[in-house]
Amino acid sequence: MKKAAVLMDNGFEELEAMGPIALLRRAGVEVDLVSAANKIEGTGRFGVTYSPMIPMNEYDFSAVDALILPGGPHYAKLESNPEVLEVIRNAAANPNQIIGAICAAPTILGHMGLLEGKDYTCFTSMNEDFKGTYLDDGAVTDGNLVTGRSAAYSIDFAFALMEALLGKEKTREVKASVYTK
Repeated sequence: MKKAAVLMDNGFEELEAMGPIALLRRAGVEVDLVSAANKIEGTGRFGVTYSPMIPMNEYDFSAVDALILPGGPHYAKLESNPEVLEVIRNAAANPNQIIGAICAAPTILGHMGLLEGKDYTCFTSMNEDFKGTYLDDGAVTDGNLVTGRSAAYSIDFAFALMEALLGKEKTREVKASVYTK
């Protein structure tokens, strides 16, 4: 079974967290909610609280297939947390791990130099010269990097993560289960 960790601090964007959590779980991926604040719960920017969460200092990130970073105002907390940056660096160095980041979160990767030479997307107004190729798409996959543009594309982002983790066939199967004709 594939496993993903969604790393968040208070102020995360709820849609950008729940889209991947719900759809990946529907696909059979084990998804852990991990608190960068080392708490057992976290509250999003619109007051939705996720519980239980696993404190980051008790979590083994080396055991996951994907590290997922939702956007939202918490991105500044993530980016200023040296332990979070170390987790991201380790995931980026592991060819067997996928990094997913949406909205504001890809800017963390950009500031770390991890978007250099990559196709990516992020919240349009937050795009800087990250020395990669910004694409005006809802979700972009480049190797083990999956990025999403904004909350409006959280489902596209979730399906891009699913395809990277489980392949096209499983993704088609899950899409068929959620879209009606």
